[in-house]
Amino acid sequence: MTAPLRIGNASGFYGDRFDAVREMLTGGPLDVLTGDYLAELTMLILGRSRLKDPARGYATTFLRQLEEGLGLAHERGVKIVANAGGLNPAGLADAVRELAQKVGVPVRVAHVEGDSRPVPEGFLTANAYLGGAGIAACLDAGADVVVTGRVTDAALVTGPAAARFGWGPGDLDALAGAVVAGHVLECGTQATGGNYSFFRGHDLRRPGFPVAEIHADGSSVITKHDGTGGVVDLGTVTAQLLYETGGARYAGPDVTARLDTVTLTQDGPDRVRISGVRGEAPPPTLKVGLNRLGGWRNEVVFVLTGLDIEAKAHLVQAQFADALARSGAEPDEVRWELSRTDRADAATEESASALLRLVVRDRDPETVGRAVSGAAIELALGSYPGFHVTAPPGKGAPYGVFEARYAPADEVPHIAVLPDGRRQELAPPAVTCPLRDAGEPPLPEPLPDPGPTRTAPLGRIAGARSGDKGGDANVGVWAVDDDAWRWLAHELTVERFCELLPETADLTVVRHVLPNLRALNFTVHGLLGEGVAARHRFDPQAKAVGEWLRSRHLPIPVSLLETVHAPEAHA
Repeated sequence: MTAPLRIGNASGFYGDRFDAVREMLTGGPLDVLTGDYLAELTMLILGRSRLKDPARGYATTFLRQLEEGLGLAHERGVKIVANAGGLNPAGLADAVRELAQKVGVPVRVAHVEGDSRPVPEGFLTANAYLGGAGIAACLDAGADVVVTGRVTDAALVTGPAAARFGWGPGDLDALAGAVVAGHVLECGTQATGGNYSFFRGHDLRRPGFPVAEIHADGSSVITKHDGTGGVVDLGTVTAQLLYETGGARYAGPDVTARLDTVTLTQDGPDRVRISGVRGEAPPPTLKVGLNRLGGWRNEVVFVLTGLDIEAKAHLVQAQFADALARSGAEPDEVRWELSRTDRADAATEESASALLRLVVRDRDPETVGRAVSGAAIELALGSYPGFHVTAPPGKGAPYGVFEARYAPADEVPHIAVLPDGRRQELAPPAVTCPLRDAGEPPLPEPLPDPGPTRTAPLGRIAGARSGDKGGDANVGVWAVDDDAWRWLAHELTVERFCELLPETADLTVVRHVLPNLRALNFTVHGLLGEGVAARHRFDPQAKAVGEWLRSRHLPIPVSLLETVHAPEAHA
């Protein structure tokens, strides 16, 4: 029997825990160490970096991590695969070679390119999401380090797995299993208890990074190095599977994975087995992410203390509108949000205060700069009693806009630049299938006699995780046991969801049912405006929308409240 491939992850985003590379290389056995450095916002950041220096455009943190990591990986025979190349994978590959020579470690470096697309006028970046075939080709050619540009996050796992087990484009079930494992690993410690609804049941002061043991059939076990913090259980893996996904079909350039076929089994302490994943041919198109500068924004947060909070807010808004009108420089967009963080008869000044947040956006930096900061400062002695702000207003900052388009896969080159410099172009999958809705599965039988109800937070019987995809938000909700699922599947309709989260009421909300995971996944179209880089709302990546939903009260059967025990209850 072929031994499983042990793949660890040491980065979930550009800026993740710096010493994770060392921890993962020294903490236990690994065959491959991956690092995910790219996100929609990161590509914009790298685009602006490349404007200043065309030789850059890659994640420089990765190089600093390799100063020690190259030697440790070489000693242990661990391959390193990372998408830190960003907009310049060839440049990063050259920098890794220079570093290897400097530190005296003999490594063979390869890279994957082809994702860069023609940049439309007005945009900074345009990159297609490639699959894992180029990574596999580099590893097959003997590479010790493979850096890529914009590949899918899961490609960092499908590529090494395909190289180890000899999978081809037709091994759809195996590839789909690796995609699911890759999706669990991609966000680092989110799979080991980070950002987890039931965090109180575990020691999360320093959660370890995840490891996937991939088998030849595509099944896997998610775990972590012995002795590291956090936890790997059915809940942490379910939460990550729901993160930034949608319905039953999870499409990628290698394969379309059927999330409705995933089976999770607790395989021992800190071990969750993923099995049964079915795969279908990938779609004929690749997603292309584009980033552009959308304009300029500024922000001022006014502190309102004590009595008459609403009246104070109305006064400063009216004064500010008048000041902007007199200046003749009114921004295209002006947004006010009052957060009632104050308490009556408070024991401290801070707890007696509310926050009034002003955000302005415009294409002209001057319109959101001096005009706004001047208006805010000039109110200081002539506005509501106790006037002050959390920080002096600045001159404004640029914001970005993310947009997704699609290109035929056979028009996007996928090139593996091997350690000896040879260029190998990978053909797109010969068989594709247009993505279509999988349809809704049957719901479980409702509870036969739920009995009396009591108003309580939804989070008493359900976990949630949320995130962003461009301007859309995704909110995954899962039940902690079968009875809770039988109730949740019928109770948490789109109508109830919008009732609980009024900000979504005027938006298009789509519900997906995933019975194997006892989960519902909601996509809220347009909640985030033009995406995270535009910073359209208070929580621009929708990270906490799931926790907001869990905090909302609704009538829940008393029988569930008394018998269903969330994981934290066992701490």
